[in-house]
Amino acid sequence: MSNTGLGKSLSKLYELYCENGGVVTTDSRAVRSLPGPVFFALKGENFDGNHYAAQAVTEGAVAAVVQGKLPKGVKAGSPEAAKYFVVEDTLAALQELAAYHRDMLGLPVVALTGSNGKTTTKELIARVLQIKYRVACTRGNLNNHIGVPLTLLSVTEEDDVAIVEMGANHRGEIAALCEIAAPNIGLITNVGRAHLEGFGGPEGVRKGKGELYDYLAAHGGTAIYSLEDPVLAEMIGERFPADATGMTVGYASADFGISAAVSAGGGDKLILSTDRGEVRTHMAGAYNVANVAAALAVGDYFGIALPQALEAVAAYEPDNNRSQVVVSADTGNTLYMDAYNANPSSMAAALDNFLALPGAEKKVLILGDMRELGDFSTEEHRAIVEWLAAVVPPAECYLVGPEFMKALPEPGDGMRVFPSADALAEAIKRGDAVIRNSHVLVKGSRGMALEQLYPSL
Repeated sequence: MSNTGLGKSLSKLYELYCENGGVVTTDSRAVRSLPGPVFFALKGENFDGNHYAAQAVTEGAVAAVVQGKLPKGVKAGSPEAAKYFVVEDTLAALQELAAYHRDMLGLPVVALTGSNGKTTTKELIARVLQIKYRVACTRGNLNNHIGVPLTLLSVTEEDDVAIVEMGANHRGEIAALCEIAAPNIGLITNVGRAHLEGFGGPEGVRKGKGELYDYLAAHGGTAIYSLEDPVLAEMIGERFPADATGMTVGYASADFGISAAVSAGGGDKLILSTDRGEVRTHMAGAYNVANVAAALAVGDYFGIALPQALEAVAAYEPDNNRSQVVVSADTGNTLYMDAYNANPSSMAAALDNFLALPGAEKKVLILGDMRELGDFSTEEHRAIVEWLAAVVPPAECYLVGPEFMKALPEPGDGMRVFPSADALAEAIKRGDAVIRNSHVLVKGSRGMALEQLYPSL
C-alpha cells in the first residue's frame, strides 16, 4: 500500500468511524441516507471528490478525507476544519483504514479470485456459511482496489467471517489486495484466458492469479483448491511444500457425492446427481458444478454438514445476468442470461453447455465481443467463429460487436453479425431477425450491454 494516506491521523479517524456506526462512502449523494458516514473524496481522471466534500459534511458526514487541501472556504485551524483529514492520496487512506479495521476485527477472511465464476462461487460460499455463521461478503462486484476496502469496512464486530472477492486485470493487483485484506483462507476458481491485454498473455494470468497463493504461502494461510484442475494443482505444488500440513486443502466433486452425471432438468436449470439423490438448483450450466464443489469445500473447512450445505446450494437464486434462466410467455423463448462478463474460457464453457442441453429443439446464440484481450483479441474472436462454423446450424447465431465483425466480415452459414446490441435490437424490432419459441444463450462482456435485448427476446 502507498504511504501517502492517513499516517498519524489513522487512529483518530478510526475512532470517529467506530463511534458513528462504522460507515464509509465515496458517494456524496449517499451521505443523507447514511448514519454519520466518513466520506472519502476519491480523485480520478474524470472526477474529483474534493468538489463535494464540503457538501458531504454539511449533509451529515462526521468526517471527510480530502486530497491535498481543505475545501474552498474552510480555514485551517477553524472548528470546521477539524472535520477534514487532508492526505496526499485519498485512495491510499481508504485502503489504510480498511487494513487497520481488518486487523482490529481479527476474524477469518476468505479471499477468492479466478478468471471465471468468482461472483457465483462467492455467493454460494456465503449461503453455505450462513447456515452456521454470521457472514459479511463482497456486495455485487466491489472486488477491486476501491471495492475491497469498502467491503472490509462494511464488516462489523458481530460478523464471524468475511468473504472477499478479488478481481484483477494486471499483475500485482491481487498481491496489493491481499496486503489490505490479509486473508487467512484463499481459493482460486480457475485460471483461464481472461484480461489477456493487462496480464500480457496466459502465463501472466497464471502468475497474477497465483499472487493469492503467494500471499497465503508467505503468511501461513490455507489454500483450498480443486484436485480436478491440473493447473491449480501445479500452482499449489510450486508454492507449498509437500509436508505443509494444514496449509493446503485439495478437494474433488466426488468428495461431496457429486457424480459426473449432471443434467439440465426440463431443458433449463442444473440438476446435480449426488449419492444423496438429485439436487435441483436455480443455476444454468454444468460449469457451475465446479463452483458448487468449491463452496462445499469451504463449507466443509468451516464445519458445515454436507446435507445442509447442499440445501443452501439448492436455494441459491442467481441474479445480475449471471447463470440465470428466464422463460418468456410472450415470445415462447427460454433465455440463458450470462451477459455480465465474457472471456475465451467462459465463452467456451457456456457454448459447450448450451449446445449439449437436451430437449431444446431450436437453439439461438447471441454472442457479444469479449473485452480486454488486447493483441490476442482478433485471434480469440476468430477462434470462436471457426469453432461455431462446425456446429452452426443446428444453432442459429447472432454475433455482436466490432471484434466479431472483424472475425466474420460477411454473414456465414447460420451466422449473422451486427455492430452493436442496438443494431440487433432494431433488426428484431423490424422483423429482420425473428427469435421466438427458442432456447437462447445471451453471452458477452458487460460493455456490450446485451441485457438491453432481453425485452424483445
